[in-house]
Amino acid sequence: MNKITARSASLIIAQRDDSAVTLKLITGNAHPALAENIARFLGVGLCECEVKRFSDGEVFVQIDANVRGADLFIIQPTYAPAEHLIELLMLIDASRRASAGRITAVIPYYGYARQDRKDRPRVAIAAKLMANLITTAGADRVITMDLHAAQIQGFFDIPHDHLYSSPILNRAVREMNIDDPVVVTPDIGSIKLVRAMAESFDAELAIVDKRRPKPNESEVMTIIGRVKGRNVIIRDDMVDTAGTLVQAAEAMADKGAAEIYAVCTHAVLSGKALERIEKSPIKKLVITDSISNDNRRLSEKYMVVSCAGLLGEAIRRISEERSVSSLFDE
Repeated sequence: MNKITARSASLIIAQRDDSAVTLKLITGNAHPALAENIARFLGVGLCECEVKRFSDGEVFVQIDANVRGADLFIIQPTYAPAEHLIELLMLIDASRRASAGRITAVIPYYGYARQDRKDRPRVAIAAKLMANLITTAGADRVITMDLHAAQIQGFFDIPHDHLYSSPILNRAVREMNIDDPVVVTPDIGSIKLVRAMAESFDAELAIVDKRRPKPNESEVMTIIGRVKGRNVIIRDDMVDTAGTLVQAAEAMADKGAAEIYAVCTHAVLSGKALERIEKSPIKKLVITDSISNDNRRLSEKYMVVSCAGLLGEAIRRISEERSVSSLFDE
């Protein structure tokens, strides 16, 4: 049985109803490094807890610290495998049964977000199902970042803080000093995200109009905008198999783009993604650490920007009952 243990520490960070409220952090096995970085940003430690597997693979969770009355934040992205989601649900349930004052699920990457509608007969709306499970488990609040579809916020019947990675990613791109950029959306679904980035850089916008014959497969059709001789920045919320991203990059290269960069919040990088990106005309791919890629050897093509500060500041402000919306500004 594997065991995850961290130092126990806490911070009295807010006053509500004339009594001290203690902020505490817990994490599962999904991304302990990110949780440690958030804890370091806040100047606290992670509560000691055990997240184990029995010999048959069944998950076991036990919190080894006193969380009674605490303002508890559980940091756990829910990317595959499904055990990460199960760990989150069990951590929430264990915290509720341990009488935590308020339980907030901090989900940097919200899994199943692409299954947000019934787009064909007899399919599950998994994004809504996951929201129901998290709420039923006992979460009082949820923090997510760059959801695949903004309407998923409405799937939760509890307060939901949706953070945007644009301030930290745009800052990283600015430091690269890219000349005469044009910001490109690889599909219509990312148009709002890309338009915001284009306005931030005072740059032109281009659109790749594509057709998707089936899941995880896409075919570039038309490029709307001027990219010849320009430096291109492709912006998307995630890169999974990298099919869409690489096809968009190849289309830009075919149209005479000078240098091609890509900026994606969530680096899922499944299937042949790494191989495709290495062979692609993309010069640099900027991603966040919302998903753990510690077990992969990412090449120099990748620039990883930490979202620990953004998430940590959101946690601090929520615990202190202060506004989070100012974090959206660059």
